[in-house]
Amino acid sequence: MSLADAPRPSLRAWLLAEVPRSRGQARLAAWYASWLVLRTNPLALTGAALVGLLVATALLAPLLGAGAAFDQDLVHRLAPPSAAHWFGTDDLGRDIFARVVAGSRVTLLIIALVAVTVGPIGLLIGTVAGYAGGVVDMVLMRITDIFMAFPRLILALAFVAALKPGIENAVLAISITSWPPYARVARAETITLRDAEFIMAAKLQGASMARILWRHIVPLCLSSVIVRLTLDMAGVILTAAGLGFLGLGAQPPTPEWGAMVAAGRGFIIDQWWVATLPGAAIFIVSLGFNLLGDGLRDVLDPKRG
Repeated sequence: MSLADAPRPSLRAWLLAEVPRSRGQARLAAWYASWLVLRTNPLALTGAALVGLLVATALLAPLLGAGAAFDQDLVHRLAPPSAAHWFGTDDLGRDIFARVVAGSRVTLLIIALVAVTVGPIGLLIGTVAGYAGGVVDMVLMRITDIFMAFPRLILALAFVAALKPGIENAVLAISITSWPPYARVARAETITLRDAEFIMAAKLQGASMARILWRHIVPLCLSSVIVRLTLDMAGVILTAAGLGFLGLGAQPPTPEWGAMVAAGRGFIIDQWWVATLPGAAIFIVSLGFNLLGDGLRDVLDPKRG
C-alpha cells in the first residue's frame, strides 16, 4: 500500500501526537490538552457556562428585548414578576428583565476595558522591574506598594470624585487601582526566569532587553496573569457595581446593575424584585468568573503533567 493510500489519523490522534509536525499543530495540541483538563472540572465548566451566558446575553441583547429598557409605564409601576414582565417593573414602570439584559452590555464593556488596560500595564511594570532589578526595581515596586496600600474601592472613589461620575471615569478609576497585583505576579515570574539558560543564550546572541522581555519572558508570564485577571473580574464587577450604587458609575438612565440595586433599595421590603434581581445578576456573573478562574489555574499550571 502506497503512502498516499494510508489511512489518515483522526483529529484526536492528530492533536495527541507525541511529535507535532508544525508549530500550528503544537499550539492546537496544547489547547486541546488544556480543554481535556478543564472538562474534568465540573465547577470550572459551570463558571465557563455562566461567563458564556453573560457574553451571549450582551451580544444578543437587542433580540432579548433590551430595547425596552428605557420605556416607562407608570400605570404598571412596581408590578411583580409575571408573564408580561418576567422580572417585574421598577418605580418608573420600566421592565427589569430588559434593563438587566441591557446592563449585561455595560458590565461586559467594563470587564473588557479593564482587562485590556490592567493586564498590559501590570505586565510592563512587573517584567521591567523583575528583569532590570536594582534601582529600577525598587522605584517601580515602591510605586506599586503605594497603590496597594489603599483599598481598591476607596481609591476608585477618590479618583472618580476627582474627575466626574460616569462609566468612562469609573473604568479609568478601576484600571488605575487594579494593576498592582499583576505587576507583582509578573515580577515574581520574571525573577525566576531572568537567569535561565535560554535567557542567557539570548543575551549572548545580542538580544536587547526589550526583545528578551517581549519574545521570551512576557509569553511565560501570561498564564499567571490570565488566571489572576479571571479571578479578579469578580472584584472588578463588584467595584463597578459599588460605584454605580453610590451614583459615581454609569449615570441614569443607563441600565447598570449597581445603580439598579441602589434605585430599588427603597422598595426592598414590599417590592423585593426591584433590587434583588439585578443583585442576583451581579452575584451569578461574579460566581462564574471565580469558578472559571479556579479551573484555569489548574489548566495553566506549568507543573501539570
